[in-house]
Amino acid sequence: MTSREVRDSFIEFFRQRGHTFVPSAPLVPQDDPTLLFTNAGMNQFKPIFLDLEKRDYTRAANTQKCIRVSGKHNDLEEVGSSPYHHTFFEMLGNWSFGDYFKREAIVWAWELMTGIWRMPKDKLYATVYEEDDEAERLWLSETDIVQDHVLRYGKKDNFWEMGETGPCGPCSEIHIDRGAEFDENPEAFVNTGSPRFIELWNLVFIQFNRLPSGQLEPLPAKHVDTGAGLERITAVLGGKRSNYETDLFIPLMKRIEDISGKPYVTGDGGIAHRVITDHVRCLTFAICDGAMPGNEGRGYVLRRILRRATRFGRKLDVHEPFIYKLVPILVNQMGEVFPELKAHHHHASLVIKAEEEHFGKTLDRGLEIFEQIVEAAKKAAQNSLSGEDVFRLYDTFGFPLDLTELMAREHRLQVDIEGFQLAMEAQRERARKAGRFAYQADTDEPTILLDPSAPDVFVGYEQLETETIVNGYAGRQLYLQTTPFYAESGGQVGDRGHIVADNVELPVVDVQFDRGLRAHIIAEDNAGLLPELVGRSVLARVSKIHRLPTQYNHTATHLLHRALRETLGEHVHQQGSLVAPDYVRFDYSHFQKPTPDELAHVEERVNERIRENLLVTAHMLPLKRAQELGAMALFGEKYAEKVRMIQIGTTDELLPWGDKHIFSRELCGGCHVKRTGDIGLFIIRAETAAAAGIRRIEALTGAAALHYLSARSRIVDAFTDELASHGSDPLDKLRKILEEKKALEKELAKLKGSMGGAEMKSLAAQAMDIDGVKLARGRVHVDSLDHLKEMGDALRDALGSGIGLLVALIDGKPHLACVVTPDLVAKGVDAGPIIKELSKRIGGGGGGKAHLATAGGRVPEGLDKVIEDAPRAVRELLRT
Repeated sequence: MTSREVRDSFIEFFRQRGHTFVPSAPLVPQDDPTLLFTNAGMNQFKPIFLDLEKRDYTRAANTQKCIRVSGKHNDLEEVGSSPYHHTFFEMLGNWSFGDYFKREAIVWAWELMTGIWRMPKDKLYATVYEEDDEAERLWLSETDIVQDHVLRYGKKDNFWEMGETGPCGPCSEIHIDRGAEFDENPEAFVNTGSPRFIELWNLVFIQFNRLPSGQLEPLPAKHVDTGAGLERITAVLGGKRSNYETDLFIPLMKRIEDISGKPYVTGDGGIAHRVITDHVRCLTFAICDGAMPGNEGRGYVLRRILRRATRFGRKLDVHEPFIYKLVPILVNQMGEVFPELKAHHHHASLVIKAEEEHFGKTLDRGLEIFEQIVEAAKKAAQNSLSGEDVFRLYDTFGFPLDLTELMAREHRLQVDIEGFQLAMEAQRERARKAGRFAYQADTDEPTILLDPSAPDVFVGYEQLETETIVNGYAGRQLYLQTTPFYAESGGQVGDRGHIVADNVELPVVDVQFDRGLRAHIIAEDNAGLLPELVGRSVLARVSKIHRLPTQYNHTATHLLHRALRETLGEHVHQQGSLVAPDYVRFDYSHFQKPTPDELAHVEERVNERIRENLLVTAHMLPLKRAQELGAMALFGEKYAEKVRMIQIGTTDELLPWGDKHIFSRELCGGCHVKRTGDIGLFIIRAETAAAAGIRRIEALTGAAALHYLSARSRIVDAFTDELASHGSDPLDKLRKILEEKKALEKELAKLKGSMGGAEMKSLAAQAMDIDGVKLARGRVHVDSLDHLKEMGDALRDALGSGIGLLVALIDGKPHLACVVTPDLVAKGVDAGPIIKELSKRIGGGGGGKAHLATAGGRVPEGLDKVIEDAPRAVRELLRT
């Protein structure tokens, strides 16, 4: 079976059993910030398992795009050497949300594998959790599996958990014995890591809830979550030794052979082909889903994968960018199944090519040095590369530490991490003592610091200006030992203000984090003054005009978050924000557009809290204690053992969550007001969709909100004046005017229709005879294409039997309409070919149905030619 046949047969099998097909979620999670990439089919259904969301179906099936390159799901190091591990793969899955459970899941899996796909029953094994008597009984009683092929395993292999707490349950895995030719070791068996016995399908039975105490309690609704790798199943059904021998990979491998001139071989000699093939799939799908290579998060993962593929290209003697040339092959293979590939492949090609070009500038020389280092280490019988050598690759050739570690592992060598860090620190020390510049990894600018190890101290929660010492600079970036300036983070923009030295004020236009330090970005015109400030005392002053409204907006986001959860439901979670001085943007998870009444209620709830002038207090607490107090935390954020919690309420006491005196608690490092009354006013300016399952609110506070309302008020006043509706409701008056307008338009349309009808009767009366068929033609004056069609309908009615052709200029562009009466349509006369031929005279094209066809063009002068040539065109059509 081809991969397409496997995929289609899986989906159709479950469709016939009442499952709704749900398209693959994007690889960039849109509603789960806990993930870098979508790594399992269940990710998009997580809100259902957590009872945060209901769907209009209880059974689902799909094929999900997955990437596994981080955390416990990390297959990157296996790629190339393993015949069945990949960074990107498709996971076939079926789900039950409180519907069927173990019996159906087991029976259907067995039926599909042995009945539809005809896998040999005597080669299949089913594993169950050691305490799951029910699953074992069902395998033995409901299927004809070989009795001693049902095996019990412990929690490590056969118990699934979403996290430390929450939904969980036992699982049952289906494995296949591929034969002794895959592993002759007599100890080879299920769950031993042998390539002879591989897992094909995992059936997860979500039936428990793990409590914080570690105890399990039964869930009121039980769910099924299954996953089967398309690549492995296709290989097994095709009798292939490796996934790379299937139609999912072969076209890409052949293209690599064409580019490199190096034929693919099995075994270690083909690792480079396999790695590149795997990685281009991962990169293309991820970029087409919105991810971009970068220096952190998922961007860094993609950059690492791309550089790994580029380096394996060198092993095939390919020294020019080439990975981007593989993208069209992948699109041809999978674009029909995943249309986003077709839509965005050009963008993906450009991104990949640019990354290849950038890294290729230093890669070749760096690889030469690396090979020399490895050879020297092996000659010296060393099992690791020295920190000094690794630092040289990093400092001179731009090799990230983790890339060098990866290449070293391929030579069965380790890397002296501690020595690398010492070499890094030694360079910083030399630069400090010698007054020379040292280049850092996170910036292209040269950096000099008095004390590279000293962190800066932030005092901006309580002070907006302070005396401090300049610790260093890099380009336009100034580093201070103590600062009141907030660096952009947590959605809040960086502060602005001034650094004052000897009565010279240096404008600070932004503040960003750079290697853990707050980098104060100075206006470009003043950058030349920075070297002489190092070590000197300065005054750091934050702009109140910039900071105070930012604080209003940040506290407002906490009020907004809580009000949304109260109004729309507890499933609402913050998905991102922008807190600026002029407005706030707040993204939140919600499954539909809120109604106007819901938004009005949210807005009123926020303003109620503002009018109550609630206390806003910050508390430093152990993370566990903050969680016990109900503090909201952002998904995906990593928090230290001690956290800052912002509480809004009528008291600053840490009362239990749910107490009427507490309105909001969130973990937050941003800047806030002391009391909610400082905000003044809150207005929702806009509410839109940000992404699938994510809504976006833009709002204003304080003076900005007041100015907005004042502007709207002036518009309403002008509107009232224009309508002369003082003393009455202007909206009612507008509605009456619009109703009158609509009535007048209907009257006008009737008048035009009657006039047009008379005009068309006159035109029909002047029709000429073409081989026994009447042809009426002429120029009309209309204001739209719809009006032209209406005139055509009138002409057809007036003709009784015949063909009508109308030409017109609409907004300066030529248009045609051809009509054919029903009797002639029944005889095979078609308006389409007539209009197609005549539209050439106006430099355009068109079409339609047999009784009515239209065309538009670019050459108005051709309309007279259309009228002139119409008889000949109709005559030729009638005679064919």
